[in-house]
Amino acid sequence: MDTIALGDRLVAEIAGYGSVLVAFSGGVDSSLVLAAAARALGADRVAAMTAVSASLPAAERAAAERFCAALGVAHHRPATGELRRAGYRENGPRRCYFCKSTVLDAAVELAGRHGYDTVATGTNAADLTAGFRPGIEAAQERAVRSPLADLGMSKDAVRSVARDWGLRTWDKPAAACLASRIAYGIEISPARLARVERAERAVRELLARHQPRDLRVRDLGDEVRLEVDAELVAAALADEALPGAVRAAGFGELPVRVAAFRSGSLNDPLRADVPGRA
Repeated sequence: MDTIALGDRLVAEIAGYGSVLVAFSGGVDSSLVLAAAARALGADRVAAMTAVSASLPAAERAAAERFCAALGVAHHRPATGELRRAGYRENGPRRCYFCKSTVLDAAVELAGRHGYDTVATGTNAADLTAGFRPGIEAAQERAVRSPLADLGMSKDAVRSVARDWGLRTWDKPAAACLASRIAYGIEISPARLARVERAERAVRELLARHQPRDLRVRDLGDEVRLEVDAELVAAALADEALPGAVRAAGFGELPVRVAAFRSGSLNDPLRADVPGRA
């Protein structure tokens, strides 16, 4: 199906939602859902909610604000309390469930208070088959709508429609929350999240001439793994300033290892431990 038809189907799907509040992370998926909702319902019947916490990088919050302003939709930014939940702080394999539960509870409450009929997320069809995704369970428990998944739209389809619509996020790299950089079993704290954010910002500045796309600073407890685009590994290894910049961000004397970026690489230990994983 061509991108015009896909976009039309998405708009038609959301047109049946009534008024809608989109749980808006600022990534391409939720950006497309928000833009489609504005097309289907009009900006005055649509709003976005971005959960503000220590796990949200400041740059991502600013980008989300700019996107909503350009669409002309209301943008709610409530402070959410993931860190008050033991299941989130303890950082076990179901951390994302506790995070999404907190965020979506806030979205459902906000939608009820402001009279929005539906809460929607940017979950796409590939997310449903991507393996261990406890956050999806939290959305299903709250009857939150996922129009991209409902229409069978993959990430590639989402990017194609977003590009056709001229959305600035169409080729934006995945930007998981800062907590996803901390190895399971290591307690999450504001200080740990902040040093990851500082380190990633410092590394991006040092590698700016190479225009890094995917970059993660992984806190493994006894070492730091800096993951960059595969084609930039050699440049990162050759840059003698990088390890010092990472340590100066708050990692002390921990060793810093460079590797090629792999999405979800910290989930590797779960493959043999979580039922249903191969």
